[in-house]
Parts: sequence; structure tokens; C-alpha cells
Amino acid sequence: MRFAITGAAGMLGQDVVAAAKAAGHDVLVFPRAELDIVDSAAAAQALGAACPDVVVNCAAWTNVDGAEDDEPSALAVNGAGAGNVARATTAAGGWTVHVSSDYVFDGSKRDPYLESDPVAPLSAYGRTKLAGERAVAEAAPDRHTIVRSSWLFGAGGPCFPATILRLAGGRDELQVVDDQVGCPTFTGHLALALVDLATRESPALGIVHVAGGGTCSWYEFAREIVKRSGSSCEVKPCTTADMPRPASRPAYSVLRSERGDEAPVLPEWREGLGEYMASVSVGSAT
Repeated sequence: MRFAITGAAGMLGQDVVAAAKAAGHDVLVFPRAELDIVDSAAAAQALGAACPDVVVNCAAWTNVDGAEDDEPSALAVNGAGAGNVARATTAAGGWTVHVSSDYVFDGSKRDPYLESDPVAPLSAYGRTKLAGERAVAEAAPDRHTIVRSSWLFGAGGPCFPATILRLAGGRDELQVVDDQVGCPTFTGHLALALVDLATRESPALGIVHVAGGGTCSWYEFAREIVKRSGSSCEVKPCTTADMPRPASRPAYSVLRSERGDEAPVLPEWREGLGEYMASVSVGSAT
């Protein structure tokens, strides 16, 4: 199959490119420097010329707190930009796989969020990701898969483990919030799932939840990262109120799927962390 990957230079995009190539597909890469998805004419021209069977849209505004200060710019990428990709892909005869977020939920549940649960984003970032879901569904009503995932981390870009490793290397103590719970998702695992979804004989239409197995708080995640690194830094829990951020985060955003075999099941988050640690050559991968 012929794949086109938008946002191909990003953390997830790099892993999707690698996964698609490893599976033997023809892969065309579109990093932001070569295709700004905010430009609808450019998207139509580039993806039309590519004639892809599948476009995996990894292009996104990912600065959650930054979106609070500049929601219009975040919306241009995550909302209208996502629609531009889906529209151009549909015109070219391809299938759109679009990546969305757990931040479309408000975190008020205490059991896993399913695809049919009501959305109620708390932040500008969450609102822009929800706008993207709706734009994709409108632009490609019968030729799209929207994959909601959560707490992405990978070797190809800034992420929570990288931040924790950097801070732990220079401090004796770290405080990390323990009242936000989710599913850390290794981009290497998610990338394989996206390629799997895209290449099925009958791709899943609509929204599918795909996130790392198991659950943890940011504090538990950080503690495991530091433990595996061999650092002597002590990780202590704190509350969200103790560490206020510009954007509100859902207190609980565990994702699971109600779509049975249509939804890929990812390995447990600790396995993803082990692969991440090995890939960046820090500490033990066991």
C-alpha cells in the first residue's frame, strides 16, 4: 500500500514512518517543513499528487499549555488543518487515519472512557482536538478512522520520560502529581497499531480508542522512570493544586475500547517504557 504521513518529523510521525516501511509499504513523508496542513491548497496539491491509499495524520499542535494562550493557532492546526488533510485524502481516493486525544474528555468518570462516552474538553487543546475529530468526520464521512490515544511518549521528541530523566539527573527530589490517572502510550506501539488499522481489508470507520495497557498516575509513571534509570533522585507525590498549570487536565482519562476486534490492544505501559529506555540508552530496559 502507499502511505502518506503528515507530521512525519514529529515524535509519533517518525515511528509511523518506520513501522510502515518495516511492513513493506511505499511510504511518502510530509514533515511540517514540506507541508503545512493549515494551508488547504497545499494539502490538496501535495496529497493529490501523492495518490495515497492511506494518509496517517500525525501533524498537530501538541503544546497543551501553549494552546491556552493561542487557541486560534492551535485550532488552525488541530481543527481546520485536520479537516484539510481528510478532505484532500478523500479527493485523492484514500483513507484517513487521524490521531486524537484523551483530552476531549473532562475526567469526571472513574471507569475507562469508551468511544461512545460524551465529550467535554476542559482545555483549549482539548477543544481543538475535538474540533479536529469533527472536521475529519465531516470531510471524509465514510473513509476515516479517528484514533484517540493518551499520554504519548517516544524517542523522537520531547516527552514526559525525557523531562523526568533530565530533571532527575540534576536534583535530589522531584514532586509529581498523583491525582491525574491515565494510560501512558509508547509511540512505537501506537505506530504499529495505526499501520495495522490502516491496512485492514475493512478499516474501522469512526472513533477507536487505542492506548497503552494498564493505568497509572503521573507520579507512578515518574517513579518507574527514575527507578529504571538508576538515579538516586527521590520522587514524591503532590496534587494538581500544588502544581497549577495554565491548561486544565482531566483527572481520569483512561481509554478502553468497546469495539472488540476492531481496536488493536497495545502492550502494558511498563513494556513501552522499557522499550523507550532501551532506545535512548538510559538505565535498564527490564
